[in-house]
Amino acid sequence: MPIPVSLASVTTEDFPIYLDGLGTVQAFNTVQVNARVSGLIQEIKFQEGQEVKAGDVLALIDPRTYQAQYDQALSKQHQDEAQLQNAQSLLARDQQLLNKAVLDKETYDTQKYLVAQLMATVQADAANVEQQKTQLDWTQVTAPIAGRTGVRLIDVGNQVQVGGNNQGASNNAIVTINQIQPIDVAFTLPQQDLNQIREPMLAHKTLEVIALDRNNKTILSKGTLSVIDNQIDTATATVKLKAVFANEDYKLWPGQFVNVRLLVGTRSKAIVVPSEAVQLGPDGSYVYVVSTENKALMRTVTTGPTEDGMILIESGLTTGEKVVTDGQYRLQPDSPVTTAPPKKGKMKNEK
Repeated sequence: MPIPVSLASVTTEDFPIYLDGLGTVQAFNTVQVNARVSGLIQEIKFQEGQEVKAGDVLALIDPRTYQAQYDQALSKQHQDEAQLQNAQSLLARDQQLLNKAVLDKETYDTQKYLVAQLMATVQADAANVEQQKTQLDWTQVTAPIAGRTGVRLIDVGNQVQVGGNNQGASNNAIVTINQIQPIDVAFTLPQQDLNQIREPMLAHKTLEVIALDRNNKTILSKGTLSVIDNQIDTATATVKLKAVFANEDYKLWPGQFVNVRLLVGTRSKAIVVPSEAVQLGPDGSYVYVVSTENKALMRTVTTGPTEDGMILIESGLTTGEKVVTDGQYRLQPDSPVTTAPPKKGKMKNEK
């Protein structure tokens, strides 16, 4: 008796080629904001989790000591500048006296060297003023990058200590800023996939990367491949990659694990069948093809990747042939078959 089976047609379509991996979300930039001068924290000017811009003031350190040092350096500069102007005036007068042979050359040279010495002193004063001004400016702790602040690491009234006494970084840390728009996803792929990635990258093609949640069904965001690591990890035989995402809706967060799909190309006019049509036997993959006499013929095939319930056939089938998608377990070569009603949820090209 003919065996009832479900059939599907062998079709051709543009078939996307994806490489799948597991990735970790990373901040595009991460900066731990530290105090650069020692002193007492007078004010914290940010809220935890706040979006800040580069240059925003995050904290204030008591500036009185640094203001006094700056004022002192500025006064010393003005004093030495006045002495220099006086010495230059005397040098100009001595030059006139020397020209009239009223003043000896030795006295003139002494005054000239004094002017040069005072000019160097004024230059040193200017450098010291700049240094003290920098120290005073550092009492305002500013954000070096735009991003989102994390948990506050110090409170108002605490003393920050910079350098010396074997003090650790925790003694001057204010907060950590993460830039998450855009954001990176780092992931790995087997080394045998490297050629599929490298060739389009060398051709300056933009490769799309899709980040999905842990169930591998919900798309979180779409981005582009930005970096291929310059070496293969010999311990795991994998290559590291990084993709960048706009992350406008904040669905990606630093430290989050995601499934990653990298689109390396599209196979034009590829031969495809429903994945349930392909069976695995002792000699490899095979399908049952139904002949014009309604007999099942076993056909060995070479398969490629699977996508959306369809599998790419590298060899063994031609477009328009009918393959069995359900009922194969009852078939043997040359078994007569009859078409069964399609089951619910089957592919639209099944008959």
